[in-house]
Parts: sequence; structure tokens; C-alpha cells
Amino acid sequence: MSIPVQPHPMEIEVHLFGPLREPVGEKSLPVSLPEGATVGDAIDHLGADHPELADRLLDGDGIADGINLTRNRQNVAHLEGLDTSLSDGDVLRAAPPVKGG
Repeated sequence: MSIPVQPHPMEIEVHLFGPLREPVGEKSLPVSLPEGATVGDAIDHLGADHPELADRLLDGDGIADGINLTRNRQNVAHLEGLDTSLSDGDVLRAAPPVKGG
């Protein structure tokens, strides 16, 4: 009898800026995900504990307008969006729209 192989968990760090910190109460969070997880998976994971955060990050079509979401300082909108793959040790940063004039 063989034992099913479980994906190795990976750890990423999620950094939140401005009002995106409010639903969580922290500047950053460690997140454990299965190997092969994506940015969307990370947001789903965060949303399970912090639904208001997920509501601020996403709209019906993907990443909410004006939200700057980066993986290791690269904007995921210029990669594969929510399908952007993550690796152990990645840093995901979420910043709100910048306002001013």
C-alpha cells in the first residue's frame, strides 16, 4: 500500500499597506500554502480569515481597480494576474490606490 504524496507547504510573506492593513490589524502576515499555489490562492487563503481584505483586493473581474499587487516587486498585472505562481519565500505586497494631486 502506498502513502499519498502531499504537496510540500511553502511559506510566503504578505505585506499590506495603508487601509488594507485595517481588516487584518498587521503590517505583514506569514502565509502557508501548498506547493504550486498562485496569487489568487493566497488571496483566497487570506479571505477565509479576513473576508473584508479579500473584498478590498478583488472585484468580480479580478484584482480591484487601483490595487497594486506585486510578487517580489513585480506587478502581477504584468505577469499572469491572479494566476501568477508563487514560490517558497516570495513576498506578496498589496497597496491601495494612490490619491492626491
